[in-house]
Amino acid sequence: MNTPAPGARLDLAGVLVGIRRMAPLSLFVVIFGLAFGVAALSRGLSGLEAMLMSALVFAGASQFAALELWGPEIPLLPLIATTFAINARHLLMGAAIQPWLAHLPPVQRYTSLVVMSDSNWAMAVADRQRGESNVGMLVGGGIALWLTWLAGTLLGVIFGSGIAEPERFGLDVIMGCFLFAMLLGGRRDLSMLVPWGAAALAALAAMAWLPPHSHVIVGALAGGLAGLMVPSRPTQEATA
Repeated sequence: MNTPAPGARLDLAGVLVGIRRMAPLSLFVVIFGLAFGVAALSRGLSGLEAMLMSALVFAGASQFAALELWGPEIPLLPLIATTFAINARHLLMGAAIQPWLAHLPPVQRYTSLVVMSDSNWAMAVADRQRGESNVGMLVGGGIALWLTWLAGTLLGVIFGSGIAEPERFGLDVIMGCFLFAMLLGGRRDLSMLVPWGAAALAALAAMAWLPPHSHVIVGALAGGLAGLMVPSRPTQEATA
């Protein structure tokens, strides 16, 4: 059994390997980027604003959620709270690899996290568990995902700008379909109906009785609290 590498190193060769390994998965990111570009234009953002959001935020789920709150008057506090809630998982992801990255110089350590996302983080963690010391998968994979996310957004901006009525093609429901796909792609467990059901009911109640846009935060908090109360099921490894 391989023991995890005690420290990390980062070099150009490792970054290039990370880019090459992530390339096949990155092609699918183009599709989601295209959907975001089209949806952003339909919500009133300019092409430049959509590109800047993808370049600087680089968080698909948060960007789609932000579009749900976008309008003539932007609710800033709900927007900040929603974005933080969705991306809070990065706190745990960063803590999980901190012992590994602690051996890198500070500049390399913190810039490596700029392009961290779920996919390249998971592959980098798997590499470390196999004894790999090079952080190239985290950095190179993140660069590949970031570039293809930008490319997809650009395609969405180009094609979306020529669509006067996106609802005729069903493009006005892209955001809902994207979030629904995230739900279906999650863990297949009946216990997950509890937090999702709590979030849905709380959000509907907030839409009926609370100020506009508060349903996003209320639903997220209700789902999170309900999820904490659901007892965790032992894994097969633990019960074997």
